[in-house]
Amino acid sequence: MDSSNGRGRRRLDRSAIAAVFPVAALTPFWLLALAVVWLPLWLVFSIPFWVLPVGWLVAGLALFVPSVQAIVLSPVFGARQPTPEELAVITPIWRELAVSANLPQHRYIIRVIDSDELNAFACGGNLLIVTTFAIEELGSRQLSGVLAHELSHHLGLHTAALTIGHWLSLPVLALARVGFYLQNVARAATDSFASHSAALTAVGRVVALLLNGVAWVFLAALHASDAISNVVAQSSEFEADRRAVRMGYGRALADALRTVIRLGGGDRAVGWRARLG
Repeated sequence: MDSSNGRGRRRLDRSAIAAVFPVAALTPFWLLALAVVWLPLWLVFSIPFWVLPVGWLVAGLALFVPSVQAIVLSPVFGARQPTPEELAVITPIWRELAVSANLPQHRYIIRVIDSDELNAFACGGNLLIVTTFAIEELGSRQLSGVLAHELSHHLGLHTAALTIGHWLSLPVLALARVGFYLQNVARAATDSFASHSAALTAVGRVVALLLNGVAWVFLAALHASDAISNVVAQSSEFEADRRAVRMGYGRALADALRTVIRLGGGDRAVGWRARLG
């Protein structure tokens, strides 16, 4: 294929730019979560605050290294290397797709997740994960459409901001969970040890209420970021479909979606938080 069509080149499209907005919405709460972690470190070790966000961002950038994606992200999603039988199905399809898209065949890493979810998903910068449902239930032509769609997310750089956003959300999620946990601890301690004192009971309930409020602030930030991400995701899916059509896989993708609907394939969880539960 002539490389002048640009089908295999990464190109920042509108959906990838729009994906920055949920990241921007989450950033203040990410910094606030890191500040909560930093304060005791500063009191004990006098560590400047900038070390934490810079260190977290550097660690996040490592997720775009292919080998790190294979070692770190694959276990996060519960993905594994394809079996020889699965490779026999995937390899010829992927080889043809790579040629059609004008890409080196080994630029991207394909992993498998044991699931009856929809089909496949792209994450990081080079990782494509396909489900056993897709491998076992879709024909080779239909599977090629699915992989073309997910590859299109990478080529449109849709996964870049998504990966960064999920990485920034992890400390926010952790603080929300810790807040709810400490709220329950404060409430239990109040009921167990301060029930004889109205004053102590009141203090305990105020502490529990404050912790609950802090936890809900972080949780609300996650929900707001997710709501914006869902709006952006609709656009990115459309862009990925359009690129797959330009690559010549539009009919194959449509056939795959019809088969999934007919077989009742389950909805897939999108994003790390949904998969980490």
